[in-house]
Amino acid sequence: MSILDASHLCVSRASRAILDHVSLHAESGDFVAIIGPNGAGKSTLLSVLAGLMKPDSGTVALDGISIHALSRGKLAQRRAYLPQNPRCEWPISVERLVALGLTPTLPALGGLPASFGPRITQALAACDLLEHRDQPATTLSGGELARAMLARALIADPDVLIIDEPIAGLDPRHALDTAHRLKELAKSGKLVIASIHDLTLAGRYASRIFALSNGRVQGDGETATTLTPALIRSAFDVEACVSGTPGNVYVDYALPP
Repeated sequence: MSILDASHLCVSRASRAILDHVSLHAESGDFVAIIGPNGAGKSTLLSVLAGLMKPDSGTVALDGISIHALSRGKLAQRRAYLPQNPRCEWPISVERLVALGLTPTLPALGGLPASFGPRITQALAACDLLEHRDQPATTLSGGELARAMLARALIADPDVLIIDEPIAGLDPRHALDTAHRLKELAKSGKLVIASIHDLTLAGRYASRIFALSNGRVQGDGETATTLTPALIRSAFDVEACVSGTPGNVYVDYALPP
């Protein structure tokens, strides 16, 4: 069981509150969809939760231990973080890029140990990348690179997975597949926290909705009871219609009259 506790997080930049007393409690088995408009503070929150940024005030603890008290190696073993718009600047193979998720156990020089082969193959297959295995990562499309980076995050089998916009830039099939995969990872006992702009996918696959607007929490709770027209109006300033049933949700919205 993994428990991530964030309490009263505050982050300010140039006198502007990016996060304003934001608290979040999440456990293994949760798939938390962070939603909110551009500039709401989603990426900043994920960076703080991942231990990559220290808040001005407030705390983040993983299983009761301050995330900043964990060594880099221990933190890397426990949680994986995937930023928004990931980039690859070196023409290494997709196989090697994915294998970087195993960095703590990779040799500094030489080829990949044969014992890593099955794990790499499994990660490539899970993200529909087997045919790109030997392709230079710098030649991938944006969507293909996003899937490769997801495979890199998954290969180390982390307890906690924190992802910023994992669906952005993906075609419909791969967006659905990624959302489904994240849901299955949560069902298997992982803690998954991801920012998602597509409200229908968030409603269909996430077990929990955490809504931000102007750095403040607008809503937090089970998806079926939290993703409502009132919440969407409050967070996004649009009129919305939420229809369907759990697991088959549709969200449509329009500018207010």
